[in-house]
Amino acid sequence: MTKKKPAGVYHHGDLRNALVQAAGALAVRGGPGAVTVRAAAREAGVTPTAAYRHFTNQEALLRAAQQQAQHTLFTVMSAEVDADAPAIERLRAAGRGYITFALREPGLFRTAFCAPANTGALAGDEPAFTLLSTLLDELVETGYTAPEDRPDAEIAAWSAVHGVAALLLDGVFSWMQRDAAIEAVVGVVARGLATGPAAH
Repeated sequence: MTKKKPAGVYHHGDLRNALVQAAGALAVRGGPGAVTVRAAAREAGVTPTAAYRHFTNQEALLRAAQQQAQHTLFTVMSAEVDADAPAIERLRAAGRGYITFALREPGLFRTAFCAPANTGALAGDEPAFTLLSTLLDELVETGYTAPEDRPDAEIAAWSAVHGVAALLLDGVFSWMQRDAAIEAVVGVVARGLATGPAAH
């Protein structure tokens, strides 16, 4: 008599992708610290030996989970952006989407920016970062931001939005203050970029 495999056990197809999906599920529940090769193997229903053929260590799997989390962040940010709105309103919306993602998926948010998988720095080609850069370029093209204020504007805008997201996750602000804190930060970023003739 043939024994049935337990429900949910991986048995065919793309094992690497199944492990990445498992790593993403682990990140949702426990952040980057929960993402290990053995845990992903358990989640996918395979042996650790099979998993190690695709990811030789925890760092490699965490990097894959991080890339997946970055893509999810981009998807959430993009969903908030109205393509027909002025560039500055699209930038505000993208910032709100960034914070929404952090509050909705704290485990994925922390995984998206965890240092072990990226040695403390992003590559600069992550889709969310590219979206931010594109919106900042459009602010210059439409005259909202002066060209001389464009260099490294990503650092200031990103740091402000990421900072308030982290503070909200850490409970520094009460939930009653949440919306006010979000609007204050995206507003300050918008006003700080208003150095071009069209901004007035």
